[in-house]
Amino acid sequence: MKYGVGDKIVYPMHGAGIIEAIEEREIMGERQNYYIMRMPIGDMRVMIPMDNAEEIGLRDVIDESEADRVLAEFQNCQTEMDPNWNKRYRENMSRIKSGDIYEVVRVVKNLMFRDKSRGGLSTGERKMLNSAKQILVSELVVAKNLTQNKVEQLMNEMIEQELA
Repeated sequence: MKYGVGDKIVYPMHGAGIIEAIEEREIMGERQNYYIMRMPIGDMRVMIPMDNAEEIGLRDVIDESEADRVLAEFQNCQTEMDPNWNKRYRENMSRIKSGDIYEVVRVVKNLMFRDKSRGGLSTGERKMLNSAKQILVSELVVAKNLTQNKVEQLMNEMIEQELA
């Protein structure tokens, strides 16, 4: 699938953004065309080789109504995690790598819930939460045209309600 400047896309394992440019660059002696994507979180720019776009799972950002369903899923999904840290970590990593926004929702909700209810996460799970949250929040920011703070505030409020 070919994308153009202005298209909103998701780069699995990194998050959502908007294609700012398509440029030809020479990297390690090889000339290729790259999508230059600006990510709303951290105002980062990412270069994605156009030839590998399908292989790495580049996809369109969900629309606003789908974003509403994603937030509803975040609010309603059950928090359940394997007590075995190793198994839990592998399952969560597999969910994140799937590129499925609903799987990422489960990881973020479970880890946020675990963090708030248990008083903290291990370093590995904290890093995983931060990267999964960036993936989820960036897509919701782009899909709903909200700020990062607003999306995170909504998610925190949902967790607090569940803990109350």
